[in-house]
Amino acid sequence: MELPRSFEGASALPVEAVPTAVRAAALASRGSGEPVGGYLYDLSAAQERAARLVRALPPQVKVCYAVKANSFAPLLGALAEVVHGFEVASVAEARLASAAAAKAGVPPRLVVSGPAKNPTMLAGLVGPDLPDDAVAVNVESVLELHRLSRAAVAAGRHAPGREVPVALRVNPLRSPVEISRATGLTMGGLPSPFGIPEAEIPAAIRALGSLPGVRFLGFHLHAVSGNMDADLHVDYVRGAVEWAVRTADEHGLRLRTIDVGGGLGIPFEPGPEFDVEAFGAALAAMRLPEDVELILEPGRWMAGPVGWYATEVVDVKRSYGEVFVIVRGGINHFQLPTSWEIRHNFAVLPVDDWPVGLPRPAAERAVVTASGELCTPEDVLARDVTVDSVRAGDLLIFPNAGAYGFEFAMPAFLGQPPAWRTALIRPDGQAPRPRPASRVDDLADFR
Repeated sequence: MELPRSFEGASALPVEAVPTAVRAAALASRGSGEPVGGYLYDLSAAQERAARLVRALPPQVKVCYAVKANSFAPLLGALAEVVHGFEVASVAEARLASAAAAKAGVPPRLVVSGPAKNPTMLAGLVGPDLPDDAVAVNVESVLELHRLSRAAVAAGRHAPGREVPVALRVNPLRSPVEISRATGLTMGGLPSPFGIPEAEIPAAIRALGSLPGVRFLGFHLHAVSGNMDADLHVDYVRGAVEWAVRTADEHGLRLRTIDVGGGLGIPFEPGPEFDVEAFGAALAAMRLPEDVELILEPGRWMAGPVGWYATEVVDVKRSYGEVFVIVRGGINHFQLPTSWEIRHNFAVLPVDDWPVGLPRPAAERAVVTASGELCTPEDVLARDVTVDSVRAGDLLIFPNAGAYGFEFAMPAFLGQPPAWRTALIRPDGQAPRPRPASRVDDLADFR
């Protein structure tokens, strides 16, 4: 594991970069007996971002939020009122998404992805808990297709009209567009556990046509992640659509959906954002085939900017010419900067009160490294950041932490308390107190 990229002495964010409501909620989370360490989410901002994306896209494009980016149940409940459905990768995510849809009073619509769908998982996804038309499965191999067929038959889904709809996930021979200058991660045209190699698609189509309990719906081509260039993303979608239409025609298939995955990036450093309005306008001009839905599975773009990770400074230490700001949490709470080797900046939120009689180490106009509480030198959140002032007891707040934060961490290592999660505002207008985190949160406090 590599450490996050060095800031090379660049300044921390000004505290004004953190919204007032976030600062207030972070300060209000103190006093529990534990140092601060958790996530704050703005549900209204999440709805606004989702609505902005949906409005920008033509009606044929359906937005299914990727639950893996952030599975916090109150966030899913807020998004369910705006998006068309959810992309899930486990039975647990499917249940969370279904509960969110039920609370929002909308029919559940789930698109299932993932390279290792085992028989137990498939049986749980096509069982009696969800309506027949609620789940579509992006199948990743011929073996998975056979397993899905068996699960569907066992669930009584082999009668005409009740079959499980299937999109074949394709690993294309070539990525539909060269996007290496816009993103650091491509997921097509390379050796990969994801998808069916393009040369094997004809065999998969034949298997799909011969098996009971499943029916062809379309193709899934998720070949890019973290793209910041809307024009290149339009080219990518255009290439995916052309490939799907051509392949369906060659095999005499009725094409109903083309799933192009997510891949809409957010900036972690100053720079232009992904232009969703230009992207939507270009898709509207593309003239998608009639009766074919284009499915997008955004996660990071929707959830990333509406979450903040707040962590308390436990100590400030000098060691052979360097300054370390040691915080509650670290990669057991927020592994994203280290896993992705990115520069993820923070702001210092001063806290004035401090126990009488205790020394309070501090650093002024210093270049610091923010490290966590784990017994490993890899537990680093940010390196070589210049701060005006930081003291033990102050809070560090990391913006853009709403996606791949809580879910992407390693909470079991050393058995330290997990990060808590909370929404900024409840429907009754009161700021909630953080509560102990669990992997499956319920909606009880937000009814």
